[in-house]
Amino acid sequence: MEFDNLVLDVFIEKQLKLYPQKVAESREEANEFLIDCGAFVASDLNDLWRYFEEEGLDTDGLTKKDIATADEVFDIGDGRFLVVEA
Repeated sequence: MEFDNLVLDVFIEKQLKLYPQKVAESREEANEFLIDCGAFVASDLNDLWRYFEEEGLDTDGLTKKDIATADEVFDIGDGRFLVVEA
């Protein structure tokens, strides 16, 4: 799976919210890293919620906003969300 430039740019810019040091400096490095760790791009908030439910996350008491602001979730800014397993 190839990630588009917007997704890659957001990950490069915000990666330190999840990792203590940079894991990628370029789009190419970011793309390889995201592929290697099985990252997922949710098309919208509902898709993000379904992804976490399918992954077995206990969503009781959580809102979609809670999930959207989790450390491993990156808001792409166009309605999509990148999920990176740490």
